[in-house]
Amino acid sequence: MKILYGVQGTGNGHISRARAMAKALAEIPSVDVQFLFSGRPESEYFDMAVFGDYMVRRGFTFYSYAGKIDRVKTVLNNNIWHVTQEVKALDACQYDLVISDFEPITAYAAKRQGVPSLSISHQSAFKYDVPKQGQNMLDKVIMRYFAPTQHSIGLHWYHFNQSVLPPIIDLAPIASVSSNGAILVYLPFERLEEILGVLQPMNIPFICFHPDCQQVTRAKNVSIRPLSKAAFQDALMACEGVIANGGFELPSEALSLGKKLLLKPLAGQFEQLSNVATLDMLGLANTMETLNVDVIKQWLSCSECQRVSYPDVAKALAQWLAKRDMSSLPLLHQELWSQVVFPEHVNELLSDFWPNHQRKHAMFNMRLPVISNKKAKQH
Repeated sequence: MKILYGVQGTGNGHISRARAMAKALAEIPSVDVQFLFSGRPESEYFDMAVFGDYMVRRGFTFYSYAGKIDRVKTVLNNNIWHVTQEVKALDACQYDLVISDFEPITAYAAKRQGVPSLSISHQSAFKYDVPKQGQNMLDKVIMRYFAPTQHSIGLHWYHFNQSVLPPIIDLAPIASVSSNGAILVYLPFERLEEILGVLQPMNIPFICFHPDCQQVTRAKNVSIRPLSKAAFQDALMACEGVIANGGFELPSEALSLGKKLLLKPLAGQFEQLSNVATLDMLGLANTMETLNVDVIKQWLSCSECQRVSYPDVAKALAQWLAKRDMSSLPLLHQELWSQVVFPEHVNELLSDFWPNHQRKHAMFNMRLPVISNKKAKQH
């Protein structure tokens, strides 16, 4: 079985998820996978050995500045004609299946050439009736047409009685998890100088990974490090908590390791707004709208978050793909969610609001709170 696997390269979360899938698919001799990445320059990819002889295309990307989406720069720096040429030039007919993790070149090449296609992504979860916040008509159009496929598998932290699967996580041995008291900070869309200005007044150690950093350095109590998969994983395994934007993969990894979370969504990005609101509602993370010393200090005083136990979704998905039986997806859904174990306080919250479906969605019409005192006490 030959698979063309397209990955959106604008976010490291997509790549991290693809790493887990690459390892799982490599364990199946009957499957041969070719990876393609788009959305960032080839020179900006790192730690890519697991993907073998991967391909890179320009594709589409987005731009941000100071924690906000820069819509003007995003429009001006994306070339639809160039992307169309990349789609036409890609030969998808040699593959039995095209998988897209929100990657448009492979998705449209498969559609154009009549090759079976499947999306496996967090974005696909928003096609279902899951909590959404800040979504406008443009967001709906992007979700529907950015990387369209014949079939889709969405990934989310909770199923919300929809056909979505638990997160794909590059699982690490739980025995190696510890807590050294440091806080891991990953805010790639914020300006580094602004991050340092907020963290330095506090008398605790921070480890900050940022794309603007070229070599390891220190600024008072903040260790500043360049992006590195191995170094980042080591810091994540050993930290006490994580401060991050509102992506999907890093919070999933942190929850699976029992690390407490403080999340600041990227302004203007409905997916991040929805992610942060969902985790806040489930009692699994605290939130802030802006970088704020007082909010961070309040969060630091909270006790450690309890761990969410997720199964090895990548392995299960790889085995399911090898069987080529789309009709068995409901069984896979049931099997995986039956293995998820939430902390007790999450089960209590779910039992409180789940019976009233309308009330659950009404919660997401409210303004995103700076931080929830109720959740802080539960943590």
